[in-house]
Amino acid sequence: MIAEVIINSNVKNLNRKFDYIIPEELEAQAIVGARVLLPFGNKKELEEGYIVGIKETSEYLDKLKSIAQIESKLHLSDEKIELAKWMAHRYFCNISDCMKLMLPPGTTAKVMSNRVNDKTQNFVYLTKEADEIEADIESKKLKSEKQIRALKFLIENVENEILSTDLQMFADVTNAVLKTLEKNGYIEIVEKEVERNPFIHKVIEKSQNLVLNSEQQDAFDKINASLQFNEYDEFLLFGVTGSGKTEIYIRLIEEALKLGKDSIMLVPEISLTPQTVDRFLSRFGEEKIAVLHSKLSVGERYDQWKKIERGDAKIVIGARSAIFAPVQNLGLIIIDEEHDDSYKSEMSPRYSAKEIASYLGKQHNVPVVLGSATPDMTTYHDAINGKKELLELTKRANNASLPDIEIVDLRHELASGNKTMVSQKLHDEIEENLKNKKQTILFLNRRGFATFIMCRDCGYTAKCKNCDITLTYHLKENKLKCHYCGYETKALTVCPECGGKNIRYFGTGTQKLEEQIKTMFPDATTIRMDIDTVTKKNSHEDILNSFKKDGIDILIGTQMVVKGHDFPKVTLVGALAADMSLYTDDYRSGERTFQLLTQAAGRAGRGDRPGEVVIQTYDPEHYAIEASAAQDYEAFYEKEIRYRSLMGYPPVENLMAVLAACEDEVLLEKACKYLKEYILRIKGQAQLDVIGPASPGVDKIKDIYRRVIYVKAPEYRTLVVLKDRMEQYIEINSGFQKMRIQFDFNPMNL
Repeated sequence: MIAEVIINSNVKNLNRKFDYIIPEELEAQAIVGARVLLPFGNKKELEEGYIVGIKETSEYLDKLKSIAQIESKLHLSDEKIELAKWMAHRYFCNISDCMKLMLPPGTTAKVMSNRVNDKTQNFVYLTKEADEIEADIESKKLKSEKQIRALKFLIENVENEILSTDLQMFADVTNAVLKTLEKNGYIEIVEKEVERNPFIHKVIEKSQNLVLNSEQQDAFDKINASLQFNEYDEFLLFGVTGSGKTEIYIRLIEEALKLGKDSIMLVPEISLTPQTVDRFLSRFGEEKIAVLHSKLSVGERYDQWKKIERGDAKIVIGARSAIFAPVQNLGLIIIDEEHDDSYKSEMSPRYSAKEIASYLGKQHNVPVVLGSATPDMTTYHDAINGKKELLELTKRANNASLPDIEIVDLRHELASGNKTMVSQKLHDEIEENLKNKKQTILFLNRRGFATFIMCRDCGYTAKCKNCDITLTYHLKENKLKCHYCGYETKALTVCPECGGKNIRYFGTGTQKLEEQIKTMFPDATTIRMDIDTVTKKNSHEDILNSFKKDGIDILIGTQMVVKGHDFPKVTLVGALAADMSLYTDDYRSGERTFQLLTQAAGRAGRGDRPGEVVIQTYDPEHYAIEASAAQDYEAFYEKEIRYRSLMGYPPVENLMAVLAACEDEVLLEKACKYLKEYILRIKGQAQLDVIGPASPGVDKIKDIYRRVIYVKAPEYRTLVVLKDRMEQYIEINSGFQKMRIQFDFNPMNL
């Protein structure tokens, strides 16, 4: 018997099937989808692969090697393999890259060992930065393959901590290897009590169904009809903030449960997951629910995955990757806040969870529901052109009114002598809110204390040593940090260029805003929520619960505080630098600004008290800001789609980004020049616009120089054909060997 195997590699020319002999003793275990270990090329170590076909013979029979080992307990279904093949074609990547997304979390190690579950267990933490570890590996300071494997697993898979037993299992190393790494200062092993139930800390109170209004009922009935008749349909549930979309989701999942079917519910941010999970736990109980997101430990994610695979969990709630959960009988897919960028992966495979949902919906004949108060332009374009069914909710569910919104022109504030981050109007509103014991949210989409540091004597600015970006000052740690690679250094008091002491801090961030608010309102209680304050496990939930239940006056944060949260006591929202996202080199900047401001405004007045919103901007006449103040999506869409049509941007045309990266800047510039010339030479009669090579926002990250070429075309197929020919050109030209080139279709970020 011969197995057709896909090798687990991201090397492009290995993205094909290889024939291997199945030894007689392994024939019973050899099934399509099984993970295997096998010899490949001249490598001493066995390589990992997946069986994608089995046949009787091969034309290369006399040259074939044999499979060494088959993992009988871990395999992919035929359906998952077909999905991986579809994704590889759609997202210009290797099939094995896609297959890995469909395996249980942490199981990319080459050998599996037995799990250990003690009440008290050892946790492993990295004690060195990833860059430092990688440098030690490259310089051969670290030589042990097992030690390197353990460290690479920690860097790639673990955000904070991992059970020692899980690390041993997933990375295929012994406890002795970990002890050596601890002795050499790479990791720390700490004994702690553990309970791998992600719901263990939650207090669950049962709740009842709410009464649907006529709009909600109509939307529910239309989606439920597709659910009952096993029909694939895509619905855009377009509802104003607070219109009760979640209650419709819950009712639909109840119907799926009655039919014995499973549901997948995606949310964009980890910060939304606790609130969503709480709503569902109160309605369905923890036995039926599994949750998947990156703030769980690898072991917790593994346990939740197996709970789904066994069929014990009927409702899956999670972020983007939960779309690959091994549900047994799929009946419904819901994507909440569907406009959010996080549904598109920024790393290879650069997949869109919304497109995967559409694929699965068609395969299983199940409805796909996309919900948002500010739909993605492409989604809304599809809906009004009949590709999706548009269901509108125009009223808030509890008869609450939409908030009153006022735009403040910051140019007038400066002219009047106000140089603080808070306008007089917003200051007065906060003061009034504090008097009336009401809560306030202040939104500023930039973390840190100061955006950049400059010497006023010589003009020196503090930049990251690895990236072409200025360092941000963080007050609490008194450090300068790079928000791209994580590099940090001590704050400056003396200029390293001229020795002068005239160092000044410019720009604003959430830390600086928090300091100003404490100075302005010394009696007010505040809490801050940004990426710097949510590093610990459950920290998202702790901050949100503290704000909601402890009567804290003011919540300050980045965009994670304005997405989907329901705070009944919040009556005031201030957007402090509303036009910050307008000034980016991205055709979606207007759309992002409108979405953020509308979502921010939607946090006010969701309870029984009216809401007020203050939008501060230097560009009050911009149509995105005017439309968000009016809460008028259609007005924004009409102006934005005219701009997209004029410029040939999605959803009117298709866009492909050719991303090139190299350590040698001169080589990169030369290669990109040749690549663009090649595109222009082969395009023939095809309708193509070629832009670049250009900087993708930041020229250099982690000592790697970056360039991008954009290609626009009316037809998606034109870009696929172009991509295939470019790959052939890259493969036969030695100048591209030192470069990494990736293709991204309709990227979310330019």
